[in-house]
Amino acid sequence: MARRLNASDPGFAAAFDALLNAKREQEEDVAQAVRGIIADVRARGDAALVELTNRFDRAGVTVETLKLSAAEIDAAVGQVSKEQAAAIESAASRIEAYHRRQLPEDARFVDEAGALLGWRWTSVDSAGLYVPGGTAAYPSSVLMNAIPARVAGVGRIAMVTPASGGKLNPLVLAAARRAGVSDIYRVGGAQAVAALAYGTQSIRAVDKIVGPGNAYVAAAKREVFGQVGIDSVAGPSEILVIADAGNDPEWIAADLLSQAEHDASSQSILITDDAAFADSVDAAATRQIATLPRRAIAEKSWGDYGAIITVAKLQDAASLADAFAPEHLEIATADPENYAKLVRHAGAIFLGRYTPEAIGDYIAGPNHVLPTSRTARFSSGLSVLDFMKRTTLLGLDAQSIAAMGPDALILAEAEGLDAHARSIAARLNAPRPGRTD
Repeated sequence: MARRLNASDPGFAAAFDALLNAKREQEEDVAQAVRGIIADVRARGDAALVELTNRFDRAGVTVETLKLSAAEIDAAVGQVSKEQAAAIESAASRIEAYHRRQLPEDARFVDEAGALLGWRWTSVDSAGLYVPGGTAAYPSSVLMNAIPARVAGVGRIAMVTPASGGKLNPLVLAAARRAGVSDIYRVGGAQAVAALAYGTQSIRAVDKIVGPGNAYVAAAKREVFGQVGIDSVAGPSEILVIADAGNDPEWIAADLLSQAEHDASSQSILITDDAAFADSVDAAATRQIATLPRRAIAEKSWGDYGAIITVAKLQDAASLADAFAPEHLEIATADPENYAKLVRHAGAIFLGRYTPEAIGDYIAGPNHVLPTSRTARFSSGLSVLDFMKRTTLLGLDAQSIAAMGPDALILAEAEGLDAHARSIAARLNAPRPGRTD
């Protein structure tokens, strides 16, 4: 059973603070081990990849089989049902259409001094996509990570994924093909991140690495950042639902459990202004958990980190939501737009009673790779812009440098950077500056 909080109680502030700052994920001290793995891959390349992959994943790979062949991908795609293939196509089309609207425009203009100014956008040359293996397969994550890269214009998208027991999920491979992934490698863990960052004989290095993973993958992404770009180091999933009594309690309970079933460290929170509705949702969640295939996970998440908060009026939910800065925010009210205007910090907002977060995970269009652990206070979800860089443009002529050059000279000399000043002065036909003191 989730904890219950009432904003009118004298101890609410302390209880809310404890909920807000609860440590939901145990940090594993894997940094030293990860550094060793990265160093090994840098030193021995493919040989290290094969050895580590067979040790950790029992994959039975060789140097020759690290990369999947076109025939292997064909065979996997052939195992996907027509209904599944159609669903992947529908999701991919919607995701692509949404992300094409994010493409930024280049700009050029001339200011009052006559200077040509502007910027242009170009994509990174290559991106690496990490796809977790294990008990669950997530073709939707392949689409969400790879399609924005392709829309941005990335030329090569390399995907790495652990082949636990030597097997890969056909749906994941079908999604990769539809999303435009260039190369697929059956390797995971920190060694896969190292290969993407530094390259081996079989895997060419990339410019940016995206995609979730376990503690070893997260630590490896931290270690290689700077050598390559990374998207983020994601924490456990979370959802916050603002709902009034006009909702079906069963719907809201299902929404809350859609995140609880992800991981025992996930967090699901309901904020409502109706105590009776809160009771109904709590009871519905208890009933639904008992029927879930991932019952143990959902039950632990809901019991350890779930919460139902009752407020005097629903407008008060906005400030509480901002404090959480949740990954997913559902506003299930008759007028969701008005409440959304009050919220500043959320990874994604789902508006109205008929917009469950789960629809956004798969097919709606917006990206489901979102900031977690309150990082929505300062960061955004994955987008086309994550695979692009902005380069500024500046062009002067004799008149425009004459207009701004004298002030630049003053600042350069004030900073004691004589070569800077000389560079500007040479174009002003001014005396060459130099110190005499």
